[in-house]
Amino acid sequence: MIALERARQHLETLGLKQAVEALDNSLDAAVGRQLTYPKMLALLGVEVTARRERYLSTRTNLAHLPFQRTLDQFDFTFQPSIDERQVRELAGLAFVAEASNILLLGPPGVGKTHLAVALAPKAIENGQGAYFVRAYDLMEDLRKARIEHSLDRRMRVYLFPKVLVVDEFGIWPYDREWATAFFTLVSARYERGSIILTSNKGFGEWGELLEDMVIA
Repeated sequence: MIALERARQHLETLGLKQAVEALDNSLDAAVGRQLTYPKMLALLGVEVTARRERYLSTRTNLAHLPFQRTLDQFDFTFQPSIDERQVRELAGLAFVAEASNILLLGPPGVGKTHLAVALAPKAIENGQGAYFVRAYDLMEDLRKARIEHSLDRRMRVYLFPKVLVVDEFGIWPYDREWATAFFTLVSARYERGSIILTSNKGFGEWGELLEDMVIA
């Protein structure tokens, strides 16, 4: 049992709380027989799993996703115009590695937000941050930050995650000031991170939304 106590001290020193708890639960069962190395490794596996779960939970909460959805929950038969193979390829996150952007365009009710939200956890599971924001809330946040002279600080919130989901772009008209701030954000994220943008407006209508600014 001396070896077990020593192992417990080492685990505590390393801050492996879950492994210590699992070890304590194993001590009674280990009375009269020695705990084997495979079982000790299993205890460390408990800690790794617990830390992974805490990481995913924390990153998911920070992402501000409006709901939990997966690609498997999406009914591709209901929307035959959507290329399932292409969407599955996006879940491989090559677009994140390339810092490319995704535009999900279509009328309301076709599942654009579902797909965008389903891709965000894929990035989180891969060790990359994600953040969800509706276009109107983004607009108001940047507008308020400019008035409070904190625009640079607020911009960092939207620059940090590798995947930024901007939902419902185009539902409200945007003035020139906001359009400038938005495209400043897009430019600042260039080659640094990806944007997944959903909109019920086609490209031809974006000029009206942005007060006839030139869309490059």
